[in-house]
Amino acid sequence: MGHGKDGKHGGHSGRGAEGDRPDLVETGPDFLLPPGPVDLARLDTVGSAHGPQRKSEAADALADLSGRLASLQERLFAQGLSGDPRRVLLLLQGMDTAGKDGVIKHVVGLVNPAGTHLVSFKKPTAEELSHDFLWRIERQVPGPGIIGVFNRSQYEDVLIVRVHDLVPRSVWSQRYDAINRFEQGLVDRGVVLVKCFLHVSRAVQKERLAARLEDPEKYWKFNPADVDERGYWADYQQAYAEALQRCSPASAPWHVIPSDRKWYRNWAVAGLLTGALEALDPQYPQPDYDVEAERRRVARS
Repeated sequence: MGHGKDGKHGGHSGRGAEGDRPDLVETGPDFLLPPGPVDLARLDTVGSAHGPQRKSEAADALADLSGRLASLQERLFAQGLSGDPRRVLLLLQGMDTAGKDGVIKHVVGLVNPAGTHLVSFKKPTAEELSHDFLWRIERQVPGPGIIGVFNRSQYEDVLIVRVHDLVPRSVWSQRYDAINRFEQGLVDRGVVLVKCFLHVSRAVQKERLAARLEDPEKYWKFNPADVDERGYWADYQQAYAEALQRCSPASAPWHVIPSDRKWYRNWAVAGLLTGALEALDPQYPQPDYDVEAERRRVARS
C-alpha cells in the first residue's frame, strides 16, 4: 500500500483531543491488530501514520488500486473456473455508521460483480436459529475464484447476543473457539480471509447519525435503533475487544481500519484486498485445446 504526503486532514476536521493522546496506538501499514491485550480506546480511528492524508490523495491512490484490483479479480475468477480452489473472503465488522456499506460501494464496486458474492447478515430467521450459529455462515462461503464479502458475520454471535443477553454466557463464551476452528477450516480449503474491523470513534458516529437527519435524501439510512445502541457503546467495545483478541490467529488475523475519515477507510480496505490478491498471484489458466487449430476453425467458420 502506498504512502501519501503529510498534510492536513480532509473530511473529518481533525484528531482533536483523542488524536493528541500520547498513549494512542497506531497500527502498521497493514493495519494488523497489535499483539497483546486489546484496548479499542487506544487504537487509532483517524489514520495519520500511513497512507494519504488528503481526500484528493486518497482518490488518486484508490484510482491506482482499482486497475490492479480489477485485473487480479479477473485472473482469480478465470483460475477458479479451471479448478483452482482458492478464493478470498472480505469480512466487514464495525459499529453502526463505521462504513460497511460504504466499503462495499466504493471498494467492492471496483470489481466485476460477476466474480463477487455479497451477503449482508441480518437478524437470524427462525430457520437459522434452529441450527448451529455457523450454519448460515457456512452456506454463504464463496466458491472457488470468487471474492466473497460479508457485511457482518459470525462475529455477531459473540457481539450483539452478548451485549443484549440473547443467549447465556455459557453459550456465547464457547463460540470463540468454534469460530477459530471454522475459520481455520476455511483457510485449509483455500479461502483467504481478510477480516476488517472498521474502527470509528463515538464522536464521529454521532456526527454521522446527525447528518442523516439533516438531509431528506438520507432519512432512509437512519434507524432510531442506532441511537438506542449508542447507550451500549462501552459494552460493544468490550465485546469487540475480546472477539478481536481471541480470534486473530496468524492464518486469519484482524485488521483494524481507522474509519473516522471515509476516504481513508476506503483506501485502506482496497489496499488490503489488493494485497491479498497479489499474494495469491492468480494466473490465467492455460487452454486445454490447440490454439492454432481453433484459430483455423474460426477462420473457416
